[in-house]
Amino acid sequence: MPDVLAARVFERLEALRDDELERFLRPPSGIDLSSNDYLGLSAHPRVKQAMIEAIARDGAGSTGSRLLRGDRAAFTDVERQFAAFKGTERALYFSSGYLANIAVLTTLAEKGDVIFSDELNHASLIDAVRLSSASRVVFPHGDLAALEPLIAEHSAEKQAFIVTESLFSMDGDVAPLEEYAALCRATGAALVVDEAHAVGIYGERGSGLLEASGMDANSCVSINTAGKALGVAGAFVAGPEWAIDYLIQRARPFIFSTAPPPSVAAALAASLDIVATEPERRARLASRVTRLYDALSAHGLAVPCDPSHIIPIVIGDNARTVAAAEALQAQGFDVRAIRPPSVPPGSARLRISVNAMLDDETIDRFAAALARVFRDVVLSSASSASSAVESVPG
Repeated sequence: MPDVLAARVFERLEALRDDELERFLRPPSGIDLSSNDYLGLSAHPRVKQAMIEAIARDGAGSTGSRLLRGDRAAFTDVERQFAAFKGTERALYFSSGYLANIAVLTTLAEKGDVIFSDELNHASLIDAVRLSSASRVVFPHGDLAALEPLIAEHSAEKQAFIVTESLFSMDGDVAPLEEYAALCRATGAALVVDEAHAVGIYGERGSGLLEASGMDANSCVSINTAGKALGVAGAFVAGPEWAIDYLIQRARPFIFSTAPPPSVAAALAASLDIVATEPERRARLASRVTRLYDALSAHGLAVPCDPSHIIPIVIGDNARTVAAAEALQAQGFDVRAIRPPSVPPGSARLRISVNAMLDDETIDRFAAALARVFRDVVLSSASSASSAVESVPG
């Protein structure tokens, strides 16, 4: 490799270390308070058995793209199952949520269109917007009052799109979906909703926040990640039939990607069955969220006003956030430090994710441990840093 390139990369890596932004690969260890396996389905016996049987039946790989030789009955079957679950006309399965987001926004949005993207959208949505041929406008987080005049200002554009997560992955708050839908009806804009952290959890069926808000799921295009609450992998794009037909014909991430292993689709079919037949899992998750919120509040820790299974504990400083995460890991709680660019600069945090498998005793122990770490690591180090600054001669 060229010496100049190597030198540049070394310089960039050193800058990451200096800013406490270096990341490390670390396998799971301790009690899970960081993954997206909210319902505990990744280890469910039925899900695992469905995958095992499918591997024995269909082999380990799909051997080609869906339009080449990689299509299998397992894919079309689970797509029909998910469309019925979501309440949409059609669904299309992708090997990841990242690819699904890129497929939707680079295919449906064209040159001359404009995309309005929430400033706190996930990186996969941000990259999809950037890769699209459409122009883009970033609007303040969840701010309908700011969005309305922006859409009016760009009313001459060919087609407008409003792009948002339904439950935001790093803040745990909910987008005003009904208000966005009303704005789309009034202006002719199209709504694209990433339900990654909501599908499987919200609504009577568990299909997501579109269902919970009472919206017609065919009135927008939704991206529904299958590797979080559904416990497996991949993502479904769901919506009206014309949108899915067009993605099959024109979406490059679909056309030019090898299809996922058929066994993944079989496992997802089992997972969707469990979500439909075991609503008590969602109820238990809700009770775990309430328990942890109450415990954290009792210890004097600031938590968001609207409870969800994603709880951000914003610390701000990168080094203190890493130290807090390491202190919790040392006590057996697998919590990770979230730093820029995953979150805006100055908002480094512990992202606590609640899952249905936690018991009362574990939740109470974790809340007490987090309170101690916040006092002994975060606040004390912040006080020491402040004292050091104040002691420097002016």
